[in-house]
Amino acid sequence: MKFTKMHGLGNDFIFIENLASVDMDYSAMAIKMCHRQLGIGADGIIAVLPSAVADLRMRIINADGSEANMCGNAIRCFGRYAWERGLVKSKTFHIETFAGIIVPEVITEDNQVVSVHVNMGKPNTERQFIPMLGDEKEAIHVPVWIDDQQFYLTSLLMGVPHTMVFVDDVNTAEVNRIGSTIEKHTLYPKGTNVNFVEVISRERIRVRTWERGAGATLACGTGCCASVVASIINSRTDRKVTVELQYGQLDIELAEDGTVYMTGPAEESFTGDSA
Repeated sequence: MKFTKMHGLGNDFIFIENLASVDMDYSAMAIKMCHRQLGIGADGIIAVLPSAVADLRMRIINADGSEANMCGNAIRCFGRYAWERGLVKSKTFHIETFAGIIVPEVITEDNQVVSVHVNMGKPNTERQFIPMLGDEKEAIHVPVWIDDQQFYLTSLLMGVPHTMVFVDDVNTAEVNRIGSTIEKHTLYPKGTNVNFVEVISRERIRVRTWERGAGATLACGTGCCASVVASIINSRTDRKVTVELQYGQLDIELAEDGTVYMTGPAEESFTGDSA
């Protein structure tokens, strides 16, 4: 089976093209192929599929075999993959996901892809849609005790659930311990992704992410979008923000109508055959 390895700022995926819709056990494949020592190694599998309502359909299977509704880094990689292989005719096209129709735009220079601009849709801050338990309608700056520490959480739905924790320094944040605890906290009946956010200025933040189903990852597109929205809601930044990550940056904008736009790189690592 042929595959392509791609990454968005270090958040890596194994792309499998299945336009004939052959039955595949993607969950079992992900557990085997994403293993860092015994497989190809990745944060998840991306299945490239036909769609009846869009140009193509994307399925995202995490490294643990669970399925995600949406992934910002994956959608940028998907956009580049589809454009460079001639699966779409226009630089702007529609991708069906479990979070709805997502519209990427491939940005090129000399016919080479340099970045992908994505309409990520509108976030939902209501607890019932995240979902997150609690009496208040929204989850903004909610105090929660973990062990002997108090954290203030802001949660929202950005295609998938995200919870933001503002910290003084993301490099010293206990991403694994605190992230895994919040992910499975009783407040979140379906779990949550957790983003640790360091505000540098009104136009710049740093983010580290613990992803539901994947653990600590080098980047998370939906997480960066959610972190910017949470920063704006908590009056910490303006509406256009650059997000610093370990291997680069994303430009995120929250438009006046509530739509989030993300622009960033997508890279192909290698192609191969998997037994």
